[in-house]
Amino acid sequence: MSRIGLKPIKIPSGVEVKVNDKNVVEIKGPKGQLSQQLNPDMKITIEDGVITVSRPSDLKKHRELHGLTRTLIQNMIIGVTQGYSKALEIEGTGYRAAKQGKKLVLTLGFSHPVELEDPEGIEVEVPQPNKIIVKGIDKQKVGNYAAKIRSLKKPEPYKGKGIRYEGEVIRRKVGKTGK
Repeated sequence: MSRIGLKPIKIPSGVEVKVNDKNVVEIKGPKGQLSQQLNPDMKITIEDGVITVSRPSDLKKHRELHGLTRTLIQNMIIGVTQGYSKALEIEGTGYRAAKQGKKLVLTLGFSHPVELEDPEGIEVEVPQPNKIIVKGIDKQKVGNYAAKIRSLKKPEPYKGKGIRYEGEVIRRKVGKTGK
């Protein structure tokens, strides 16, 4: 049995949840609105402020989708109430970030600064030149955009220069030794 799929989801106050017959879940909350098409095989019911997800059979596919469906709904509820954020750190001499309107401008040792347009529904903050905070209500979009920023200059193992997630540990390698 799916332990995660069996857990009921409590709907917090101020959050409105609608599920139509095609399993499109729409959630409205204080931070915004999210909607997602979930697998039509899963049965989503709302009773007394609690959402439960059940599966039609014990087929492998249905067991896999059971926990996934419940987690996607839970993530949407957390997104519209609290929101999600990912923090990135920039390390390296001359490496820095700046915000110009809706653009994130990164100086990463290339011959030119890298400019990224903020996607819709995502907010980027630069409290310090070596720190970037990506915020939004959709967990998937926040994670994807943070990964896109990190992929511009991944941390290298010799000096640790590059963009990393906050708290990420880079395994360092020993460089060559001269004789």
